[in-house]
Amino acid sequence: MLEVKNLKKSFGPFEAVKGISFTVSKGEVLGFLGPNGAGKSTTMRMITGFLPPTDGTAVICGHDIGAEPVEAKRCIGYLPESAPSYRAMVVEEYLRFIAEIRGFSGRAAKDAVERAIVKARLEPVARKTIETLSKGYRQRTCFAQAIIHDPQVLIMDEPTDGLDPNQKYTVREMIKEMSAEKAIVISTHILEEVDAVCTRAIVIADGEIKADGTPAKLKAMDPSGRLDVVFRNLTNGGAQ
Repeated sequence: MLEVKNLKKSFGPFEAVKGISFTVSKGEVLGFLGPNGAGKSTTMRMITGFLPPTDGTAVICGHDIGAEPVEAKRCIGYLPESAPSYRAMVVEEYLRFIAEIRGFSGRAAKDAVERAIVKARLEPVARKTIETLSKGYRQRTCFAQAIIHDPQVLIMDEPTDGLDPNQKYTVREMIKEMSAEKAIVISTHILEEVDAVCTRAIVIADGEIKADGTPAKLKAMDPSGRLDVVFRNLTNGGAQ
């Protein structure tokens, strides 16, 4: 459902992403792990068409993001970092606005909004303005806009960053509930995310893939069996 082909991105002389390739199939939840500055968000922005690559491409449900951007983006749900939204809007109004942008109208738009509210567990705040919500509910509102069109591919950039343990649990449960029918990519630097929701993980550092495998395979890369040790070894040579 998602194929990333040799993605590269340079900002002047600086190579932020140096040739990233991977695939994600239906039913997979891929954790895209790396330290700050590794190139995670840049890669996500290229996959979703928000940032043009210097080289390479991404193919979403058979559509090249560069050659067929509209068709490709119809298949993508994107939760950017920091959950941006129009904070003066009421949750329901905001989601209705997103549904209409996605091409829904009339009863279909109403149904899409209602489904997204239920899936994101937003019923208690559906008629509140976004600016009055907790960070967890703001994150779930942005999650709702990402799934309102029932996309086949879901891309999430740091979906639980800054949330408290209860809020993290809720977001992870939402991801698990949707995982069987979608290809999901979660960009994160939170290692516990791998054990919590991911079926597979890629470790990226300095704009390059350092490892790709199941959580068990990654843990087996060090005698300790600890993912944090493996992560340090792969991303900074094990320095403390």
